[in-house]
Amino acid sequence: MIRLTDSEFLEFVKYMHDNYGIDLSKKRILIEGRLSGLLDKKGMSSFSQYLDSIKNNSKDEITMLVNKLTTNYTYFYREESHFDYLREVILPIQEKENKTRTLNIWSAGCSSGEEPYTIAMVLDDYFKFKISQWDIRITAGDISEKVLSKARKGIYPKDSLGKLPDSYKKRYFKMIDSNEYEVIPEIKKYITFKAFNLMDSILERSIYDVVFLRNVMIYFNSETKRNIINKIYDATKPGGYLLIGHAEALQRDKSKYIYIKPAVYKKE
Repeated sequence: MIRLTDSEFLEFVKYMHDNYGIDLSKKRILIEGRLSGLLDKKGMSSFSQYLDSIKNNSKDEITMLVNKLTTNYTYFYREESHFDYLREVILPIQEKENKTRTLNIWSAGCSSGEEPYTIAMVLDDYFKFKISQWDIRITAGDISEKVLSKARKGIYPKDSLGKLPDSYKKRYFKMIDSNEYEVIPEIKKYITFKAFNLMDSILERSIYDVVFLRNVMIYFNSETKRNIINKIYDATKPGGYLLIGHAEALQRDKSKYIYIKPAVYKKE
């Protein structure tokens, strides 16, 4: 195994933080373990040599690096209380108060697509035949092109559907074989997948009714988290909601969002 020196470790940490906001300051073993084999395959003898190549290389190479240093673990209906809140609280308010019948939802850090597809299923199930009266726009972003490619295909192993209601499995998936299922086109049409780095500027202002930013902030330090949350706040409509992971929390004195309940915040 190619060893990571102290200076190389610090350089990696700085590069990933400055460019992607990812905090790897306590992930030395992870960096060494996940990249050592890659360096060996490339015929490189040191991490410095690899980082030099990254700084002068293609987008695909950088995407591979980000993929290897972040963990994309998700499944359908993960943290189901969020989807219950969407169905029982947010959507009834939208139905009553949203006169434009345009609903914008952002799945930030969408990984391989299970989250935005679940959102679309909840919306379709809630509105039923009335959904044709609405302009539904779900934007799903992730830094990794690899997981976005999987998300666009919408094909998943049976195990990842385990927590979905049986009615959702029957209505919203086509069985490919005994172990693979594909999301139906009627659900796919609501979602636009695109690469997005949360460190970049968010051009939209007051556009999103709901933002899902779940289990993404674990990669960021406090300052980066605060900056990202402030940018997302500006992109949230007044009265809009931010949903984060249940293991995460916002610093209430540093955020303009109003705390509603664990993992649920609102912009007044």
